[in-house]
Amino acid sequence: MELMVVVAIVGILAGIAYPAYTRFVMQTNRTDATKTLQSFAQSLERCYSANFNYAGCSVQGVPVKNGSTLLTPNRYYSIAFAIPDAQDYILTATQFAAPQTGDSQCKVFTLSSSGQQAAHDNKTPPNDTTRACWGSN
Repeated sequence: MELMVVVAIVGILAGIAYPAYTRFVMQTNRTDATKTLQSFAQSLERCYSANFNYAGCSVQGVPVKNGSTLLTPNRYYSIAFAIPDAQDYILTATQFAAPQTGDSQCKVFTLSSSGQQAAHDNKTPPNDTTRACWGSN
């Protein structure tokens, strides 16, 4: 009987702890997107300062253009490059692999050439979750 009580208590604690743990892991893995977006933006800015043009710049040794995509280092997000003209870009990080595909709060991150950060969830229409996802703005 005592063993059954202990097993029940452990089961209840696990039922409470596991969802909190997975939420924490997803929240921690968001830095894979935010740090990579900032790193890619720095690469584009260095190229722009030399060439006055974002088109044809290299990021991590890979030439990028409008429509290019690269994966983040941990492969949780795919980064898409939108370079509509010589003076503007928008980088968009979209969930690519588990466990981040289960993160309903921060589905998409964006960073523009003006430094504007944004994020939204997976609802229709999407809600602005920039403060929660980026931890700023």
